[in-house]
Amino acid sequence: MRSKKELAVRLSMVKGFENPEMREEQYMTPSEIASEILWNACFRGHIERKVIVDLGCGTGILGIGCMLLGAKKVYFVEKDSKALEICRENVKSILGKPESEEYIEGSIEKFNTKVDTALCNPPFGTKKRHADAEFLKKALETAKVSYSFHKSSTIPYLKKIAENNGFSLAEKFDFEFMLWNTMGHHTRKRHYIEVSCLAFCRHSDETTPDERKA
Repeated sequence: MRSKKELAVRLSMVKGFENPEMREEQYMTPSEIASEILWNACFRGHIERKVIVDLGCGTGILGIGCMLLGAKKVYFVEKDSKALEICRENVKSILGKPESEEYIEGSIEKFNTKVDTALCNPPFGTKKRHADAEFLKKALETAKVSYSFHKSSTIPYLKKIAENNGFSLAEKFDFEFMLWNTMGHHTRKRHYIEVSCLAFCRHSDETTPDERKA
């Protein structure tokens, strides 16, 4: 992958949810935002030749981006069988027939494999309070580094969870998610929410790119 722009173009080909579930807050990560986070994570040494898990992968945009950036292996974990099937189709259409992925249908609680990096864009907790915190806890349990999307207003609460698990906030990326009316309960065609992608690292793994090159 030669550039972040090229990555965004490839990720724009990822097919989204056919019938998004309101109670599961199923929204697809925008391709431009996904490429921004993944390109940075790769620069930090967290993707290429690493074992990755995409928790609550949906139709696979984050995990597919990791595969495009040279991940050693990607676990796609998703309890929605229809979304996981679309994820499989996306991997095949965008990457051909790779052999570096594994699909796990079920809740994130069932995933206990140790990995290098965890990524997730979980439900923001609008329908189920602190739903995103459960994803973060699983990411911190299984990975050395975690990249996860959350409502910006919840950052202090999430930082405490990370600190209690031996992690600290290494980077924060702020975005406005534009959400289209893909669900019947929306009255507006589109609306915006303030979202941050939080990169948490174990205290022992906090190194800068320059330190890794030394």
